[in-house]
Amino acid sequence: MRLSEQTQQIIRNTVQEIFGVEANVKLFGSRINDNARGGDIDLLVELPSNVAEIERKTMLLTARLQLRIGDQPIDVLVLDPSTPRQPIHEQAAMTGIKL
Repeated sequence: MRLSEQTQQIIRNTVQEIFGVEANVKLFGSRINDNARGGDIDLLVELPSNVAEIERKTMLLTARLQLRIGDQPIDVLVLDPSTPRQPIHEQAAMTGIKL
């Protein structure tokens, strides 16, 4: 995994700050491959219950992470029980590494 422990902690804390303590976050995509280079930070946030204003909170999470870990590309997928599952969600859930 190509994220420092400090960056992982910032991500976990920020996700819980915005989505609550029951939120789980996984890193997926190119950053899980230690041999790859570059790439954006792809995150999957999994929630056990429905969340109001999910789009606003997703944008808020991205903005806060960019301020806290540096201006770099960050893609966030959020899954709550009402989210229609797409192939990208399944891929992220299966291959992602819990932070």
